[in-house]
Amino acid sequence: MNANPRRIAHLDMDAFYASVELLRYPELIGLPVVIGGQAKHEPTQQADGSKHFYRLREYAGRGVITTATYEARAMGVFSAMGVMKAAQLAPDAILLPVDFDSYRHYSRLFKAAVASIAPKIEGTGIDEIYIDLTDLPDDSLVLAQRIKQAVFDATGLTCSIGISPNKLLSKICSDLDKPDGITILGMSDIPDRIWPLSVRKINGIGPKATKKLESLGITTIAELAQAELSFLQTHFSRSYSHWLHEVSHGIDNRPVKTYSEPKSISRETTFEQDLHPRHDRPALSEAFTALCTRVAEDLHRKGYAGRTIGIKLRFEDFHTVTRDFTLTAHITDPASIRRAAVECLRRVPLKKRIRLLGVRVSTLLPINSSQAPEVQTQRELPLELF
Repeated sequence: MNANPRRIAHLDMDAFYASVELLRYPELIGLPVVIGGQAKHEPTQQADGSKHFYRLREYAGRGVITTATYEARAMGVFSAMGVMKAAQLAPDAILLPVDFDSYRHYSRLFKAAVASIAPKIEGTGIDEIYIDLTDLPDDSLVLAQRIKQAVFDATGLTCSIGISPNKLLSKICSDLDKPDGITILGMSDIPDRIWPLSVRKINGIGPKATKKLESLGITTIAELAQAELSFLQTHFSRSYSHWLHEVSHGIDNRPVKTYSEPKSISRETTFEQDLHPRHDRPALSEAFTALCTRVAEDLHRKGYAGRTIGIKLRFEDFHTVTRDFTLTAHITDPASIRRAAVECLRRVPLKKRIRLLGVRVSTLLPINSSQAPEVQTQRELPLELF
């Protein structure tokens, strides 16, 4: 059994999508830049050789911000905010389209760079990872500096690292000194460094729980730590109350999971304007096919086949429905995925305009494993839709 005290790091790339775009457009460094546009917002080359960049004030639609540079955040623009609302706050901010292929490329680069120094990694997203440093010989600050340098050398990007005895605290720490920071703390530092923070800083306390805690007079982690467990249990479930009590005292025994099988692979898109199932059928069909194709590409890249195909529809009134269809054999190709997804669509009354469309594949098995499924494929995409 490992006698060393745990040292868990959380690495968070700084404004990741925006930073990747600044590598491509270095002339935008230091300016408020927002990522969230469509392909039509790609910068255009002008006659004098300069580039024309779209501004937020030129945007019309109801897309949402994916991320923003720190200069844009200083103006009140944040991820998940509507682009139109952001345009009111920062009309002259630069608007760039989302390029997930590029972000995934840089994600693979930075994770490989970290693995060359500290191989015990748990990926939690495209721009963040947990790292178990417990068994490594160097002290925490040296390791953090080496990791940050390796990430920068591989990508040209900066990151922020928090190191503590567990994942909960390290996740909080990585956000305390952004961008390009290092924060290291032990359990004895909790009263001074963690307790003064808002309960929102705890990963797992969402907006609803935050609002409910606020109604109970609890806004800081210190106030949560002072609350009696019996008091919390009168307002929350038994298990959630116990969890709130533990995390407020910095307790988290979760291990760093170096590998986990994905449960599903999905893609979805929110339309700039609500699309009518009949009048906008060509546009819906094109988007539907593109989603199925991208899910198939994700399956191929990750080495999986799936047997349960699902769809997600959000209508103009924000009513959301999902449907699943389970096949007799695993599939990987876009034609088979689309055909099964169409079967799901047939079970949904398509009478209202559609705001969001999504496709998901689950019941996954790795293609190269001893349990590798027999994969069925179809050569042509089915034409029927809506």
